[in-house]
Amino acid sequence: MVSENVAYQLQNFEEAEIDKSPVKWCSVTLSDIIARGKRLEASVYDVEAKQAREIVIHGKFPAIALGGDDGLTSSYTGARFKRIWVDHSEYPIYQPSSIVDIKPTPDGYISKRTDTDIDALRVKKGQILMTCSGTIGKVAYVSDTLDGLIFSHDLLRIDSNDDNAGYIYAYLKSKIGQQILLTNSYGAVITHIEPEHLADVPIPNAPVEIKQEIHKMVIDSYALRDESNKLLDEAMDLLVQELKLPPIEEIGVDDFVQDAPVETFLVKLSQLNNRVDASYHVPIVKAIVDYLNKNAAEVTTIGDCRISRNVILPGRFKRVYVDEAHGRIFIGGKQLGELDPTNKKYLSVTQHGERIEEQLELHENMTLITCSGTIGKVALVGKHWENWTANQHIIRVVPANNEIAGYLSVFLSSQYGYRLITRYTYGSVIDEIDATHVSQIPIPILKNAEIQDRINKLALQANQKRYEAYLLEQKALRTMDQKVFFAK
Repeated sequence: MVSENVAYQLQNFEEAEIDKSPVKWCSVTLSDIIARGKRLEASVYDVEAKQAREIVIHGKFPAIALGGDDGLTSSYTGARFKRIWVDHSEYPIYQPSSIVDIKPTPDGYISKRTDTDIDALRVKKGQILMTCSGTIGKVAYVSDTLDGLIFSHDLLRIDSNDDNAGYIYAYLKSKIGQQILLTNSYGAVITHIEPEHLADVPIPNAPVEIKQEIHKMVIDSYALRDESNKLLDEAMDLLVQELKLPPIEEIGVDDFVQDAPVETFLVKLSQLNNRVDASYHVPIVKAIVDYLNKNAAEVTTIGDCRISRNVILPGRFKRVYVDEAHGRIFIGGKQLGELDPTNKKYLSVTQHGERIEEQLELHENMTLITCSGTIGKVALVGKHWENWTANQHIIRVVPANNEIAGYLSVFLSSQYGYRLITRYTYGSVIDEIDATHVSQIPIPILKNAEIQDRINKLALQANQKRYEAYLLEQKALRTMDQKVFFAK
C-alpha cells in the first residue's frame, strides 16, 4: 500500500526511469505565475516563445526594442469608421488579410461619402504592414503593387526610422520573430496587437552591412513580384483586346422584365441542362459565351484534350499532421494567392503516401481552382510549390502541355473566367463545384495564334519571377538565421 502512495513515489523519483523522448520545457518565475493569475497549466506559457526571446536577448548582437521612442520603428493604425458600400467607385478597399497575396483583389468599394479620411487609409511604399486582429502577425512590405491602396483601419502600418524596412520585415517573417511577436514577455498568446506592443518586442541590432544585405534581398524579392504582376496585367490586356470583351459591368443582358425589382430572364427547356437553379442560367454567362463565340476561332471546354490532360478533385479523408521534418507541406484555398503561404501544415507521408502521389501532389504549371466555400480562386502552381500538397477543396487542372498552361490560367483568373466557373455552383449551405463542372467550362481558342502564344509566355514568365522572388526571400530568412540569430 505504501509503495502505491504518490508521496512515496515522489520521494524515490531517482530510482524511476525517465522517458527520454523530447518534451517542451521551460522555467517560469514566480512573478510570471502571479502575472498570469496564478495559473499553473503549461499551455499558459509558450515555451518556444520564451526560448526565442532568450536567443535574441543573449545573441551576438545587442537587442533593442522594435517600437517605442527608442526603437527601430514607429507604427500606427487607422481610426475606426462605418463603411458605406457601393457597387463600384474610385475607392476600392482591401481586407488586412490580403496583404500577403501577391496580387490582392479588393473586398469591395466604399462611397466617397464615407465619414473618414480615406486617403489616410492608403498605405505607402516602404512601409511594413502587419495584421493586428483576428489572424495576427501576417506581414508584408509595401512595394509598387500595394502602394497607395486603401486598407481598413485594422492594419498596423510600420515605418522604419532608417533604411531598415527589409531587415525588419525578415525579422518579423522569421520563425523566431513570429514566436516573439505573437506572445508577450511571459509567453502568453496575444490576441490583438497595438502599436505600443512593439516596444516590448526585442530585435537584434545587427551591424549596418548585415541589415543592408538582408534589406536588399527583401526589396529585390518584392520587385520581382511587382514585375510578375505587370506581366500578368499585360497578358490580361491582350486577352481582353483580342476577344473584344467590354468591362464586365458594361456587358448588356436581356432581362425579361427590364424594371423588375429582381433580375428576370427566360430559359428554353432545351437549355436547362438538368439544372433548374437560377444562378446556373444568369444572362451574364450567356452574354460572355456569345462574345467568345463571336470573336474567337473556336470555343471548346477545359476537358478538351488540347487544353488539359486531367482534372483532379481529391476525395475527402481524415488528415494526419506531423512536424516539418516528417511531412509534406499542406495548404488550403485561402493560401492560393500567397507566394510563401502562412500557417502551413505538414501532411504525414507515411499515412497518406499513396493519396499524395495520386491526388494531392502539386506540380509546376498546374492550374488550381477553389471548389468549396469560396468558389473560383485561381492560381498557377510555381516551381517552388513542386511536390507540395493541397487539400480536397482545390481542383487541379493538369494542362495538356506548357504551350497552353499559362493561357489557361490567365483566362480562368479573368473576371469572365470567374463568371463561367461560378455558374456551376451548387449547395444550399456550403457552395461546391466538382471536376465534371470544371471540365465543362468554356474556353476560347484565339484567332491569332501568336497573341495566344504571347499570353501563355507572359504568364509563364510571371511564374518564373515569382519563383525567383521566393528564393530571394528564403535566402534573406536564412541569412537572418545564420548571421543574426545564431551568429557566433
